[in-house]
Amino acid sequence: MKPQISSSEKAIIFDSSSIINFTMNGLLTEFRELKRIFNGRFLVPKEVKEEIVDKPMQIKRFELEALKIKELFEEKILELPNAIGIDESKLSSKTIDLMKIANNTFFGRENPIHIIDSGETACLVLSTMLSEKGIKNIISVDERTIRLLSEKPENLSDIFRSKLHAQITAKKENFKPFSGFKFIRSAELIYIAYKNNLVKLKNGVVLDALLYALKFNGCSISDEEINEIKKLGKP
Repeated sequence: MKPQISSSEKAIIFDSSSIINFTMNGLLTEFRELKRIFNGRFLVPKEVKEEIVDKPMQIKRFELEALKIKELFEEKILELPNAIGIDESKLSSKTIDLMKIANNTFFGRENPIHIIDSGETACLVLSTMLSEKGIKNIISVDERTIRLLSEKPENLSDIFRSKLHAQITAKKENFKPFSGFKFIRSAELIYIAYKNNLVKLKNGVVLDALLYALKFNGCSISDEEINEIKKLGKP
């Protein structure tokens, strides 16, 4: 029997970066509490699950973190898209197609620049498939590239030019499939947890400590943005 989908459902789609950040900072209790108050689904494409559970389980250095994340799936805190009737073979096929477009959009020294991998791309595809079903959704990702590709793709040319010290060209007709997505970072999620009294630490500087811990573990957020969030967090 196929899972029933309600048009009133909502979901957060997680890329590996934000889940790893919560895990590495010992914030999985707060993560579970966020799921409790969200009243929606926390979804992870299988391409992302491979990055955060299946492959790390084979590497001793990352095995413990992988076990902690695996437990989130066992508790159904995190779910695969088939939990709400998404055809995962179709999702994977569309992911391959979209990734080819992304990675043949920017060129330096006449060579295509690889900018996103299958996990991030699968999040975009899943977001589109959910939207087509009337399910409101947002993508949780801490890395900058995928957000810029969607929100300000022209800025990526400047970044690549600075990194590669080369002239960058772009196929601007490729920008369209990446527009219109909504994103949230682990920093905004932990702020929501903080405002809802889900954070166990009660020290007055805890919000500052949380935001910088997430920043230093890969969340792309500026000091100015952190200060803005801290202002919002004041009583």
